[in-house]
Amino acid sequence: MELPGERAPVAVNVDRWRAGLPPDAWPEGLPTTGELWRRDVFAVADAYRAGAVSPRQLLTAVLGWAYGSIGYGPWRAARSLDADPEGKRLVYTLEEVSRPAPDEDALVTAYRRFRDPDHARLPWLGPGLFTKVLYFAGYRRGVGGVQPLILDRVVASLLPAEAGVGRRNGWSSEEWLAYLRWAAEQAQVRGVEPDAVEMAVVPDR
Repeated sequence: MELPGERAPVAVNVDRWRAGLPPDAWPEGLPTTGELWRRDVFAVADAYRAGAVSPRQLLTAVLGWAYGSIGYGPWRAARSLDADPEGKRLVYTLEEVSRPAPDEDALVTAYRRFRDPDHARLPWLGPGLFTKVLYFAGYRRGVGGVQPLILDRVVASLLPAEAGVGRRNGWSSEEWLAYLRWAAEQAQVRGVEPDAVEMAVVPDR
């Protein structure tokens, strides 16, 4: 069942993705139907926090959903994975958001770590993609408040000025947090989940 506000699954050529990635990177249990819903990626994130899948497998699930049928998706995903063969950079980055109830400080710390070239940054994984990783790894449904959300060029181009995002890319952690706070306020007013606000911003996705 799709999440409230989710309009359609993402089409993924599973065979092409599996052929283009290291054998250990594909998460068992990810649907092989060629369609990925957000719930499918959340299931992998839950398994990651439970220690049942690796951080590399979580990244694969997120990037499969993020790239979908885009032809260069598997190649770029493989480059990101190759730069972290043991998943240590990902573990370090996701440490704070893997806790039961990550707060604003935890979210900002994770965002900044993803941009740290010495300890965590991965090739082909800018804010438009790593906020998707933070979303799936750190979102806690049903508790409200500030939650990690996707911020990519499409979202940024459609946000109102009061969301606090003033440019199309290269956002600071402060801009991301301002957007998360705005979405939390909108969600409270509307009586919906914060990610339903993000989905409403992009009506055709």
